Amino acid sequence: MDKAATTQVSELLALDKALINLLQKGLPVCERPFAEIAQTLNAEGMNTNEQEIISHLQDLRESKILTRFGPMFDAACLGGAFTLAALAVPEEDFEQVTAQVNSFEQIAHNYRRDHHFNMWFVIGTESQAEIEQVISAIEEKTQLPVLNTPKLEEFYVGLYLPV
Repeated sequence: MDKAATTQVSELLALDKALINLLQKGLPVCERPFAEIAQTLNAEGMNTNEQEIISHLQDLRESKILTRFGPMFDAACLGGAFTLAALAVPEEDFEQVTAQVNSFEQIAHNYRRDHHFNMWFVIGTESQAEIEQVISAIEEKTQLPVLNTPKLEEFYVGLYLPV
């Protein structure tokens, strides 16, 4: 697949950039977080309000500039389990295998890599035993062996990518 054909550059409004930058640092935990975000941005010279913030976030999601907006939970702390897994998928089967893998509700996200293991995905489940069941089911459905790479140690990396 030609990567250039699938890449679309979007012009971001100043409010969109400020909103993305602010939200990378967290969402206020309060009754009306988007009103608080509007107040913060207004203090920085923006002229906005709660409804405009919500509308811009919806637009950013619909245009796929933001592909995910929501909380990130540590499944293990909540009693669940997760693992990073990979497949070596023949190029001609990549779209079909993507659909097969993504058909499992336990798949958090799935992405392509330029490597022998060209499909990587996160499996999130309620138990470690369920991880093994999902891996077996994916292997059966795709007829490909899954490389399971469970977390051995937790590291926190404060990633911030200003736009």
